[in-house]
Amino acid sequence: MRVIRTETEIETSPAAVWAVLTDFAAYPEWNPFITEASGTLAVGETLTLHMVPGEGKAQTFTPEVRAVRENTELVWLGALRWSWLFSAEHRFTLSEVGGGTRLVHSEVFRGALVPLLRAMIDQKERDFRTMNAALKDRVEPG
Repeated sequence: MRVIRTETEIETSPAAVWAVLTDFAAYPEWNPFITEASGTLAVGETLTLHMVPGEGKAQTFTPEVRAVRENTELVWLGALRWSWLFSAEHRFTLSEVGGGTRLVHSEVFRGALVPLLRAMIDQKERDFRTMNAALKDRVEPG
């Protein structure tokens, strides 16, 4: 197992951050990592995500939504056909801090292939930081 975790403080409410984070149609306007997203945000539904890593080639994933708690948490799980080989649980957690929002953007990687995917996982952490900064720029007033 391997975990990556990033954290960003955003000077606006969790509701404002949630509105941008869940507006998939607008992702091409601001998101440098997940450049296209579609699907229904409901537990058990499948999303279609087009991801463009900072290094490497673009890929499309179809994870299953695992949790949707408005203004608080969004979780999806992507896995290979055999999850014991590889799975990745992606999580956005929003919490109110001093009139703003703390965004924790993380992913837990499990499976036999994780040690072989070190470079890809390292790149994902950099991509999360880039996405977090773009979200902050998009949602903060002024």
